[in-house]
Amino acid sequence: MLCSLTCPLQLGTVPTSPITEAAPLSLCAREPHVPADRLVAEMVPPPRFDAVRFDTYVPDPQQPSQVEAVKVLSDFASGLGGAHAAGGGKRRWFSRAPKNTAPTAPRGVYLDGGYGVGKTHLLASLWHATPAEPALKAFGTFVELTNLVGALGFQQTVRTLSGHRLLCIDEFELDDPGDTVLVSTLLGKLVDAGVALAATSNTLPGKLGEGRFAAADFLREIQGLSAHFRPLRIDGEDYRHRGLPEAPPPYSDEQVTKAAYATEGASLDDFPQLLEHLARVHPSRYGALTEGVRAVCLTDVQPVPDQSTALRLVVLADRLYDREVPVLASGLPFDRLFSDEMLNGGYRKKYFRAISRLTALARDAKALVAQ
Repeated sequence: MLCSLTCPLQLGTVPTSPITEAAPLSLCAREPHVPADRLVAEMVPPPRFDAVRFDTYVPDPQQPSQVEAVKVLSDFASGLGGAHAAGGGKRRWFSRAPKNTAPTAPRGVYLDGGYGVGKTHLLASLWHATPAEPALKAFGTFVELTNLVGALGFQQTVRTLSGHRLLCIDEFELDDPGDTVLVSTLLGKLVDAGVALAATSNTLPGKLGEGRFAAADFLREIQGLSAHFRPLRIDGEDYRHRGLPEAPPPYSDEQVTKAAYATEGASLDDFPQLLEHLARVHPSRYGALTEGVRAVCLTDVQPVPDQSTALRLVVLADRLYDREVPVLASGLPFDRLFSDEMLNGGYRKKYFRAISRLTALARDAKALVAQ
């Protein structure tokens, strides 16, 4: 057990209709702690992408770049068979990094495209298709990679990942100068060690950091990152909205509370209190925060008050989406979470991705009210 329910819910009257014996969980009552070795072991595609493969990707017939992406990535995976590029065999997590001369050509592919075009599906398919045992492949978000460095230290992270055949980085974004220097140096050392790279983002490699900080001051690092990748553009509209109805409107507090009590494994939290709680939990632990939760029920959804809070909510939305956890909410609809200033700023792509994913999870939650 990560934690137990230790605080009152403060959500008004408990429904009088037949309910499950146990009260809902509360995310606000959870303070998970994740050991460093677990951070490494869990660098695999999230549950939503366990079964995805290249042949389960459904390209939009109007977007030839999607068909081309499948072919390019399939060939890329096939090329990663055989011996490790650095000449080594199996690696240990904490072995010394092999010494190797730098490759003369990019050892990475960079999937660039809007949110909802299937980039993560393709990245996970690449991980599955690469002919190497799971322990020799790593898959994580950009945030999870920087969190790994924070947990292990830079040198240990280099040693840990250097024997890998492939490192997949989802949602690659540079939000501050420190991350730019850190990731540029880390990926350079991993490429030198023979590790192949693959990444997804909504921003071309040479444009990373724009709108967030003085990217021009870190042009050398950004150009160094770009040199590791072959960009692969994927065009298309958000598949989560392709041919689907609009997101359901928010429900009442009473409906959300009743559904939480009627759903085994559901959590029930006041949205403003949850935002405050997220500030006390490191984003690297948001996956553990939602572990075992089968539905998230939120009351009184309001606009997020500031950018730091908004970025934490983006990470939580990603972890919920990865785990296919439906979200039932009262208050404002999810497309009104972020202010116009936020949606027009440097992090706009993150916020639109969060709206898209939360909207999809809200659709999934409709069945909770009908039960």
